[in-house]
Amino acid sequence: VQLQASGGGLVQAGGSLRLSCAASGGTFSSYHMGWFRQTPGKEREFVAAISRSAVITSYEDSVKGRFTVSRDNAKKTVYLQMNSLKPGDTAVYYCAADQTWTVHRLPNEYDYWGQGTQVTVSS
Repeated sequence: VQLQASGGGLVQAGGSLRLSCAASGGTFSSYHMGWFRQTPGKEREFVAAISRSAVITSYEDSVKGRFTVSRDNAKKTVYLQMNSLKPGDTAVYYCAADQTWTVHRLPNEYDYWGQGTQVTVSS
């Protein structure tokens, strides 16, 4: 499956962005989907994940209550709604697809990755 992330940009603290990740070339509904982010010199970190049927969602503690992950299997797209953004959320955001049996938080559990989209939050 190929993944294309979009929706990043520059926003002031307190603002919102909605990231999208469109899939092609595979059976989207068979994948758990995750969002990760990375800043220079740091490891890629988990942000949020959603199960195949959207029954299960998981969030990193610092984004709980601010970010919402969702998916539309008919459109083969996963979303990350980001509200109340903080400068600490500045990073390149990546979407990823996982074919295994459950939702994971570790990057190495994911099989396919998108190219990343830059999110910059100014103070």
